[in-house]
Amino acid sequence: MNKTFDVKIESSWKRELEGEFQKEYFLILRENYHNAINKARQNPKNAVLPPPNLLFNAFNLVQFDSVKVVIIGQDPYHNIENSTPQANGLAFSVSPNLTPPPSLKNIFKEINRDLGIKIPKSGDLTSWTKQGVLLLNSILSVELNKPLSHKAFGWEIFTDKIIEIISSKRENIVFMLWGNYAKGKRKLIDERRHFILEAPHPSPLSRGFIGCSHFSKCNEILAKNNLKEINWALE
Repeated sequence: MNKTFDVKIESSWKRELEGEFQKEYFLILRENYHNAINKARQNPKNAVLPPPNLLFNAFNLVQFDSVKVVIIGQDPYHNIENSTPQANGLAFSVSPNLTPPPSLKNIFKEINRDLGIKIPKSGDLTSWTKQGVLLLNSILSVELNKPLSHKAFGWEIFTDKIIEIISSKRENIVFMLWGNYAKGKRKLIDERRHFILEAPHPSPLSRGFIGCSHFSKCNEILAKNNLKEINWALE
């Protein structure tokens, strides 16, 4: 693969996705990403987020066979705070020691309301991934200060395939679909094999996420299927 994509991806995901890497759409995607990286090298104002070493972070932190919950986002955070990119390759998560964005703050508010868990100061959700939560952005990269700037790259073809593979090869996964964009992925999921929780987007611009109780509902589903519940408190 192109050196721009010479990023370590956990072996179980490499096994499941290896067939995608040689498809025409992925070759185009690879070229689009490579061009964006070259553009960023020429001008830091065109920085690509998350940093390339975190591009596949969501997959590197949870093995394919360990996934229990999938939370779907759209594209990475596009800002830099205190010289640190917000995006860390995990949907809704930010790099350690950065201020949680508004949507993430609402997620924490709902966890607090639902489970009584203290609202954390950190917005780094890495501890969730270690328990089997796949935090999947549909678009895996973005240009600095330009939301959805990499929408045309082909990422959604790739991540839709990931959802389909999880749906067909795994069982009893809890999919959390927040907002209309994520709800649009429902068609990729076999509802006879999995569980789907839908709610409005956690953005302060929408209403209804607070009160959805997805975190307790998720744990109830996992418990009923003899799976360890998620500790939603951040370590």
